[in-house]
Amino acid sequence: MDLRLKSRLSKIKTLIFDVDGVFTDATIIVTDTEVLRTFNVRDGYALQMCIKAGYKTAVISGGKQESIRTRLGGLGVPEIHLCVSTDGKPQVLDDLMEKWQLEEEEVLYIGDDIPDLLLMQNRKIFKACPADAEPEVLAEADYVCQKNGGAGAVREVIELVMKTQNTWLKQF
Repeated sequence: MDLRLKSRLSKIKTLIFDVDGVFTDATIIVTDTEVLRTFNVRDGYALQMCIKAGYKTAVISGGKQESIRTRLGGLGVPEIHLCVSTDGKPQVLDDLMEKWQLEEEEVLYIGDDIPDLLLMQNRKIFKACPADAEPEVLAEADYVCQKNGGAGAVREVIELVMKTQNTWLKQF
């Protein structure tokens, strides 16, 4: 790992996630009564380790279904912001940074699609994306995961931060 990347990752205190295309493979199944998503169990386990190690976590998503809150809240994510419009995402990030008294350099955000660009552009946050993110997001990212969304990208970025800071496998 190059020194610049290692230096940036060493400052991360907070990880903020989009949902569809990051925790999931961007596929949703729609029935007459519900919208279903598939989450990766290994991503969930890494997320729990991250939280137990003391990192702050949050979700900012345009998704509306309470099942998102059920899954991610059950893993310990304290801040879950649903139904957030594309142009509303930057304000939610700003509010979280103020609430938690964070500098931009202390925040990692992982997103995959056009709605994430407004949040990512013109900021000093660490920007990550899954390997299968949209081209515009890939171009904006500081780190492109080797894994796709829903297939380990969340775990990869969590491990990257925690291994850099020597906190991986320290809390079970």
